[in-house]
Amino acid sequence: MLGVAVLGTGAIARIHVDGFLAFPDRCEIKTLCDTYPEKAAALAKEKNILSVQCCSDYREAAERNDIDLVAICLPPSAHAEAALYALNSGKHVLIEKPMACSLEECDSILKAARASGKKVSVVAQNRFLTPMMRLKKVIDSAESGKILHAAVNSYWWRGNNYYDLWWRGTWEQESGGCTINHAVHHADLLLWMMGMPDQVQAYFTNLDHQNSETEDFSTAVLKYQDGSVAQLTASLVHHGEEQEIVFQCEKARISFPWKVYASTALENGFPNRDEDTEKKLQQLYESIPSLAYEGHTAQIHDVLSSLETGSSLAADGEAGRKTLELIFGIYKSAQSLSPVTFPIEADDPFYRSETMLPMLPRFNKKTKSLDNFATTSITLGRKT
Repeated sequence: MLGVAVLGTGAIARIHVDGFLAFPDRCEIKTLCDTYPEKAAALAKEKNILSVQCCSDYREAAERNDIDLVAICLPPSAHAEAALYALNSGKHVLIEKPMACSLEECDSILKAARASGKKVSVVAQNRFLTPMMRLKKVIDSAESGKILHAAVNSYWWRGNNYYDLWWRGTWEQESGGCTINHAVHHADLLLWMMGMPDQVQAYFTNLDHQNSETEDFSTAVLKYQDGSVAQLTASLVHHGEEQEIVFQCEKARISFPWKVYASTALENGFPNRDEDTEKKLQQLYESIPSLAYEGHTAQIHDVLSSLETGSSLAADGEAGRKTLELIFGIYKSAQSLSPVTFPIEADDPFYRSETMLPMLPRFNKKTKSLDNFATTSITLGRKT
């Protein structure tokens, strides 16, 4: 039985708690930790885990002998410090996105994991959706042919008051806007399916969120070594949140949400629908079994299984770092209005926070700051 500590008891922590409670014979939440201990106590009561101990200092939780795994649900600026303390205390860690606030912090976490022999998983819950997993397997099968162009639309909508929470909308506390805190999911999925690009060119701005220093819109063009191209657009101004990932391949168009369309050429080069290819890809997609668990619960299942059996993590710290390298490359390109090539080296200003943050624009001045919201419900984007 693995002992679990959850650090931070805001909205996303509730989803982690529910995930751990789905496996009562494999793990037990021993402690909930929050700067506001009354929030931790309220969450324990809400979830009927009254035997749990609550505390206000994450170090106290990480040092406990009955803790094996620490789930970090704190504001982004606290991720690296908490992860390092937990790893150096001999605990495995599950870190909410983004993994950290700089590549330097990511590398410190990975170094500490290697030194301690402990595991790091970074939340990428959308990998653990049946439609997304099926799409990945169809791509890996090569039945649709080489990817020529990918369009990733990380479309979200947030009201202006979303940024009233104290840590949101500041480069120092959140490390950015929609690109790092919303499109991080879609960036992870793109890299999972296509790998790291060679180059990116990007643009960002703030269109409609006056209480945020950071961007609420960005768009980037990614170039790959094999000649393929991808586009990644992040937004907090899209009503309907119609998120999608579309792959235009040699033989067909396939996407999340799932859709397949294939064309073949007429004698004059104009398109004619290729129903045989569509049928073949549809049958392949439907033949792939559904996942037993989905979302955060599925990733927690993966982490528990890895700790129990020694199997590899499906979303590890290296993957979390690559996602941030792409995002910081987008920020660098948007700030400089020029292409950026990968990798981002340790002597690059965008490798560490203290040199990167002063270079980034403050689109607006943050003028309102709340400790907490009364409402704790959140949405996590499309699942189908």
